[in-house]
Formats: sequence, C-alpha cells, structure tokens
Amino acid sequence: MAVVIGSGSLVKGDDLIYATPYTFFTMAGEAGGSTLGYRDGVGSAARFGNLTGVAVDGAGNVYVADDGPGAIRKMTPAGVVTTLAKLVGPPWRLTGVAVDTGGNVYVADAWNHMIFKVTAAGMVTTLAGSAGSKGSADGTGSAAQFDHPCGVAVDGAGNVYVADGENHTIRKVTANGTVTTLAGLAGSSGSTDGAGSAARFNSPTGVAVDKQGNVYVADYLNNTIRKITAAGVVTTLAGQTVSTGNVVDAIGRKARLGGPMGLTVDRDRNVYVADYNSSTIRRVAPDGMVTTLAGSPAGFEAVWDGTGRTALFNNPWGVAVDTKGNVYVTGTNTIRKGVPPPPGLAEEAKEWGQKVAVIIVVGLLAVTILAVIWSDRRKAKAGGGGAR
Repeated sequence: MAVVIGSGSLVKGDDLIYATPYTFFTMAGEAGGSTLGYRDGVGSAARFGNLTGVAVDGAGNVYVADDGPGAIRKMTPAGVVTTLAKLVGPPWRLTGVAVDTGGNVYVADAWNHMIFKVTAAGMVTTLAGSAGSKGSADGTGSAAQFDHPCGVAVDGAGNVYVADGENHTIRKVTANGTVTTLAGLAGSSGSTDGAGSAARFNSPTGVAVDKQGNVYVADYLNNTIRKITAAGVVTTLAGQTVSTGNVVDAIGRKARLGGPMGLTVDRDRNVYVADYNSSTIRRVAPDGMVTTLAGSPAGFEAVWDGTGRTALFNNPWGVAVDTKGNVYVTGTNTIRKGVPPPPGLAEEAKEWGQKVAVIIVVGLLAVTILAVIWSDRRKAKAGGGGAR
C-alpha cells in the first residue's frame, strides 16, 4: 500500500490563532508556482519541477528535493538557485531532505526505498537501502530495507533519522549506514504511545531532531505530532487522531491538525509543521501549544504572498527554520520564506491574545452568573405563585 496524500477534503473549517503571524514572500520560482520547469537562475527566473522536502544550513543556504527532474537544488540567501546534484537511472520519488554541519545533504527516495548522501561537492552515494528492494530489515548499507521512506533529519553526530512511511516506523541510520528501528513495529499501524516497538504510527511523513536527541514526527494519517526521546519513548505532543473536522489551535490533544506532512525544530524546541491538508503553517511549542503562523484552510487552492491568514498555500510539503527564526516552505514549485514579526509586534500580539482570552473568560463567567440569577428568579416567582 502506498501513502495516499490527501487533497484537502479533510478540513471543513478552522479555529485558528494567529498570535505571531509570519509574513511570507516568494524567494525562488514563479510566484504562484503555476509553471513547471527545470532551470537554475536568480529568484523568479528559476524553475522547479515538483518541490517536496526542504532544509537550511547554518549559513542560510536552502536545499530542496526537486522530484520532477530528480535533482537536489541549492538556493543561496540571495536567491541564487543552482543544481547540487541530478540523479540518473530509474524513476525517482525524492521526498525528504536534510543537511549536516559539513554541508552533506541526505535525501529519501520513496519509490526506490533508499537513502542517499550528497556531498557538498555534489557526489552522490547510497547510504542505506537498495533500489527496488522493499522491506523492513535492519542492517548495514544495501542489507537494510525501507518501505517508502519519506522524511529525513540528521543530528550533530551524523546520525540520520527516517520516517519510514509504509513500515509505520522511525528508523535510525548511523554515519556508516547501519540501520536500526528506533520506534514503531513494521507493518503495524496505529496511534499508541509507548516505548520502542510498543509504539504505533500511521504513515509518518516528516521527522526532525533537536539538540537533546529528541525526535519529532509528523504522523500524517494520525493528524498528530509525536515526540520520541533518545531512549525511544514515544508520546503525542499535539493533535488528535481524527479523520474529519475543523483545524483547531489549542494545547496538546485539544489541537487539531490537517495532515501534517513536513516538520522541523528550532533551538528552543519549537516545532514548525507544514500542515498539508489545511494548507497552513503551524507551530507547536515545547508544551504542546499549537498556533498558526500563516495560511488559511479556506484558500487552500490558492498561492499568495502575505501575512498570517492572507498568506495562502496550496498543500505545503516541506518546512525548515534557520537560526534567526525565518521559515522556508516548499510546495507549488516555489521556495517561500516566512519572516516573523518584530519582537515588539510579537509581544503586542501575545499581549492582545492574552487580553482577548481574559475577556472571553470574564464574559463566559458573567453569562453563567446571569443565567444562575435568572434561574433563581424564575424559581422564586414560581414558588410564590404556588403559595397564593
């Protein structure tokens, strides 16, 4: 069974909080992304075939998996797009991409069930898996097997983490290509939290790792964000396993996501999510509080630069964050950059959000008190009438 990517039908409406709305603009590719192609160039002169995963290095260079031509593309902070490497051979399905501190790029190929390593000079080698060999076996190099790997992430020690979609597992690949299963049980989908093989996932698509070794997972068909400790203990950080309903900003399991596809984590352990079916970019705080940075489920078929709800996406796939908190999003054949509001405006937005929350609470309390008073008066009047 292949991972089925939704078309947006999951989402009916929204209850979203734009506490810190990001402003998004197109850095590379044709604005709106309506023109497919394969051309290096600067900004809007560049063309892409089908962008999926995205990663950013410490210098602000952005790397994307361009699945159409089977290429790994690189964009400088100035918007100059070049081709780092182009694969040849069988049809590819390039999905996830990650970059380490040495400039090595790691790529997941879902159709060929492989993980590639691309050096900073553009040399491509196979880190793990074998072309056309689908399975779940742990092992080293070509002896290891995957089943539609999707997202990848790399830690400071060079270990690569893989969201192994159709195995419903999270795999770990060491620098020498040794593959082990970190969490989940191959072939067994579900949503159970637990340690190691006792945990269950349902077509995980995105993965990220923080400085402490915690791994975060976009559990696509469960509509949740999961967290795995370095010891392999899995918990649900945010979202609930539902198939229909509104997308909701809230804390932990009260929040609702719409098909989280890609994700990344910053140095403060905030998780950024490309919420594919709701066409929004969400952020999950370390305590599980979910807010929306940009996008709107009501406009998921449109692509438009703007701020907060006015910035529209069409099924965003990949998301990355740099050291300054800027967010990069792929989808619709463009690379878009989201800039956070200035600190003063962000604090003001937060303050207004808190004030609104207080007003709502006070209003609900007032309504409750009035309802009690009204009820008591009706009872008193009814009692008085009975005595006469």
